[in-house]
Amino acid sequence: MILFSATSKSLNSVLRSLKYHFCTNFFDTLKVGVPALIYTIQNVLLYIAVENLEAATYMVTYQMKILTTAGFTVLMLDRKLSVFQWLSLVVLIAGVALVQINAGKIQSPTMSPLDLFNDTTTTTAPAVKEVLHQGNPLYGLLAVLAACVLSGFAGIYFEKILKGSNVSIWMRNIQLAILSIPCGIIIIAIKDHEAVFKDGFMQGFDWVVWIVVFVQAVGGLIVAVVIKYADNILKAFATSVAIIVGIMFPYKTTRPDIPTAMVLKEAEDTANGKQDAVNEEENKAAKI
Repeated sequence: MILFSATSKSLNSVLRSLKYHFCTNFFDTLKVGVPALIYTIQNVLLYIAVENLEAATYMVTYQMKILTTAGFTVLMLDRKLSVFQWLSLVVLIAGVALVQINAGKIQSPTMSPLDLFNDTTTTTAPAVKEVLHQGNPLYGLLAVLAACVLSGFAGIYFEKILKGSNVSIWMRNIQLAILSIPCGIIIIAIKDHEAVFKDGFMQGFDWVVWIVVFVQAVGGLIVAVVIKYADNILKAFATSVAIIVGIMFPYKTTRPDIPTAMVLKEAEDTANGKQDAVNEEENKAAKI
């Protein structure tokens, strides 16, 4: 909302634009409700998966979202991927999975996001470990596979919306955020209504949680920009690089001998992704 206001000429312009998209042209806004609902369901499925699967199984299986994204790219955007591109995506999945599993086997006194679901870290509470190792693995596997399919579909659907109209990415993000609110409220009413009635809606919100919320919000805007001016497949490559960087930093002082081969393999895959993007642009130019 702040960025949209900054790019508008005046406050009246912002209000007119909001009125147009949410009142006059509401059916176009409803299109964004599809990914809003899907992302909400996806988050619930991921929580179910984490509760019923071990960390390693969850991390490896969730990388299938890269393949589902590529599949929906072909089906919904009529793009063609070469055999080399498909193989590059498969190697990318394997590389990310190996890096994450390798990171999970190493104990470190520093806390990283991976440690939240790492069954070997000394900072994980015993109660959390117990939850991670209990549950129904079949339910967890089905949940994470469904989340992968929903992730691929929602990402490509949102990309199609962003690139198929002249509506700014800031307005699309406002639409997505506002339409996600009722979806989230429904999920809370179903799963956590007792806790909300007992301790309030803002229970547990300290400064750390607000930092996480801020980072997630900024990350969402960056993802929208990447999807608008690149595509979801390149976003997957960029996310893979982020995983490597996030894993490398906690090890800098505790584990200097990071598996170099894995890092180099990820770099090679990323380079392949950039070359694929160049080839795609050349194909588009040839068609024109």
